[in-house]
Amino acid sequence: MMGSSVEFACLLLMVSALGRNHLASGGCAGKCCRSRDLSCLTTDWRMDRVYGTCYCDMGCVRTKDCCFDYFTECPAQDCAVGDWSFWSGCAKPCQPSVRVRVRHIERQPSNNGEPCPSLEQRAGCREYRDHRGNHCGLNSGPAFITSMEFGKGRPKHDNYGNPLDPGFCVEFALESRTPHCTVENRPHTHWMRYITEGFKVCVACEPPAMRNNSGSCQGDGQESDKEALLHWQAVGNPQCRGTWKKIQRAQQCDCPPQHSFVFI
Repeated sequence: MMGSSVEFACLLLMVSALGRNHLASGGCAGKCCRSRDLSCLTTDWRMDRVYGTCYCDMGCVRTKDCCFDYFTECPAQDCAVGDWSFWSGCAKPCQPSVRVRVRHIERQPSNNGEPCPSLEQRAGCREYRDHRGNHCGLNSGPAFITSMEFGKGRPKHDNYGNPLDPGFCVEFALESRTPHCTVENRPHTHWMRYITEGFKVCVACEPPAMRNNSGSCQGDGQESDKEALLHWQAVGNPQCRGTWKKIQRAQQCDCPPQHSFVFI
């Protein structure tokens, strides 16, 4: 009786060991492959409970022929990116231009993880000094505007820590715009979609767009009467432009965010 018990116990140990060896050699353990790879296969149970050839590549989820342990042995890893760099300077001085910031991939996506997001952002800008550090000449012309978000990054103090002039706001009634304001679909042009005829818009005039010693911004209409048709242009898309009429000057802008802009 004792001999039979020992033999049965040995048989159980043997079966258990064979099972462990099968699990170690079968399935996707150590076999995960990127993209679609028809050589990335083995013989084991599939997720549809069929025994036979199964795959451990990224394409098996779509073709529904993954091995049973694909999701545990080959977990999805999303793309990982670093922080945004600082904004670059404007591409061209003394005129409406664009600035750029970038970020880099720190980990590529694998096993059907989320793809990488955009690695570059552009935004309209304007610099008021040339490459030699001289102030740009401010000629009369249309008002150059961009989103209020741009103004949030402007300095509020000079190099000595003194507060800069907080500026003022000009309210306009939007008369016309070109269709190019809505056809652009880039991140730095989305704000232009909200420029709509018939709405009141608010535009902040603040340093450094405010002209030295004049207390005005280019195209703000302070020297024009209320019936004058004034011209504006969106920075970042020179084809997005139109006309408006000045309503009044105010101490602060109180328009909704989508209808609030800054002079550049």
